[in-house]
Amino acid sequence: MGTDTSEDLLNGARVLVVEDEAAISMLLEDMLLDFGCTVVGPAARLSTALEMAEAETFAVAILDVNVAGEPIYPVAEAIVRRGLPLVFSTGYGGAGIREPFRDRPVVQKPFSQQDLKRTLIAAISAGA
Repeated sequence: MGTDTSEDLLNGARVLVVEDEAAISMLLEDMLLDFGCTVVGPAARLSTALEMAEAETFAVAILDVNVAGEPIYPVAEAIVRRGLPLVFSTGYGGAGIREPFRDRPVVQKPFSQQDLKRTLIAAISAGA
């Protein structure tokens, strides 16, 4: 698949952002806007994230693994039930992801704009 075609996947894509750290959330939003995405959220609390995961329209979700001290897995489960792709964002890498989500894409903090782009394109391309 050519780069232009891959990057087209992100242009106009709605991306749910769940991140409790304001600085990281703003950085993510800036990166996503640079890709041509529309940001859904961001959600900084698990309850808000769960509501958004169940009700909002989005192409992919970026989920901080630990949101305000709570594990993100109920939100991940809601997204998987909807058949939508997700990407985990964590400082612990793939080893910090619980089963049955270990096969899901992970961007390790701190991540570059190129890492995020590549991971999002792969997640959307693979689907749920």
